[in-house]
Amino acid sequence: MKPALRIALDQAFEQAVDALANRDPQLAYPWLERAHILSQCLPLPHTRSHWLMLLAGWQQRDFREVLGHALRIPAALLFSRLWVPLGNTGRARVSAFKTMPLPEELRRLLD
Repeated sequence: MKPALRIALDQAFEQAVDALANRDPQLAYPWLERAHILSQCLPLPHTRSHWLMLLAGWQQRDFREVLGHALRIPAALLFSRLWVPLGNTGRARVSAFKTMPLPEELRRLLD
């Protein structure tokens, strides 16, 4: 993994974990979406992004989000290296198969 990608991914996870520790899932989600996009091709970090989104959903009592990530966690472990929809933010209310526009900053990190 390129150093710039590692730094960006670590920062996204750190900010998300801090927000969840402060019981602020709304603040955590943008960081988790960023971490998801950056980690989609990396099975363990990709799975971690879904685990943390599940925890954010639990904090909000959003059971659609919890169920969605409970299903996506094993998929992230199994399929991350095979195929991922680039730019997908990973939220349960977004199709797991939907490709989404990739912000230029993140595109540069992934190139």
